[in-house]
Amino acid sequence: MWNYFKQKLPNLLTLSRVLAIPMMISSFYIESQYTCWITISIFLFACITDFFDGYLARVWDVQSEFGKLFDPIADKLIVISTIIMLIYKQKINDFTVIPSIIIVCREILVSGLREYSTIRIPVSKIGKVKTFFQMIAVIMLITDNYSIVKYIGSICLWIAAITAIWSCYNYIIQGFYQTSSKLK
Repeated sequence: MWNYFKQKLPNLLTLSRVLAIPMMISSFYIESQYTCWITISIFLFACITDFFDGYLARVWDVQSEFGKLFDPIADKLIVISTIIMLIYKQKINDFTVIPSIIIVCREILVSGLREYSTIRIPVSKIGKVKTFFQMIAVIMLITDNYSIVKYIGSICLWIAAITAIWSCYNYIIQGFYQTSSKLK
């Protein structure tokens, strides 16, 4: 029983992130003084499951092909859907739309590169830094109640965009070398 649970839990955590997306989107429409805290709670849940699904899979040595494929997809879906809602609700506006577009384009490009490359391209350290700043930015921009929080969130979003470009460049170079070495 325990072994079955250990094998399934990381993938269930990944799936829970995808299932949280409709709740996340719905939370933006709640008219309450607690709206931002509900949305932040859902997003934090997604962040925590993002950490624990991979961590538990590695510690318990139960990595699966499903997890390797679906974990980055779940990450991208939650981030992109939240960024779109933040733009829609005008919590991301003006010049902060630019890093948002950079992040979304990077996510699509890296996903396509991973799909095209038959050789696995692992997550880089700079990609993890991007994810960290992206998560902090999104949480701060959801609150939007205090100008200093929004300002810091905007700075974190720009840092996430810059690291997104850097990590994307690294993925492209790595994918190019892996693909060209296969052709020889």
